[in-house]
Formats: sequence, structure tokens, C-alpha cells
Amino acid sequence: MSTNMEILEAEVLQLPPVERSHLLERLITSLDSDPEVEEAWEREADRREAELESGSISAVSGQEAIARLRARLTR
Repeated sequence: MSTNMEILEAEVLQLPPVERSHLLERLITSLDSDPEVEEAWEREADRREAELESGSISAVSGQEAIARLRARLTR
């Protein structure tokens, strides 16, 4: 790692957690700039919303979803 990167990392780690979280969000967003990927996620979100609205699927809580995933992984 370059010296500049080490200095930057040390400075960032001194920020309050809220500011580090905001910076992290901005950095991640800057990596997700592929228009095709964004369009695909938009279509997926629209599809899921339509399924929920039509009643063909039902929502589950975050806790329920995690419990189901854990159960699958322990098989």
C-alpha cells in the first residue's frame, strides 16, 4: 500500500462512525456506475413490487428471511 493510501486510511479511521458510514456509502456508490447493472436492478425491483402488489408473493420480515437462509446453509 502506498504511503498516501496509508495516510488516507489513518485519517478516515479517525472520523466518527457516522461520517465513516457516509463515506463508505459514497465510495460504494461510486463503484456501482454500470448503467446496465443499474437498469437490471431497477427491473428486478419493479418485478418484485408488482408481485407483492398482486399478492402472488408475500413479504417476510428481515428476521424471518435470515432464519430461512441460516436453515438452508446448515443443511
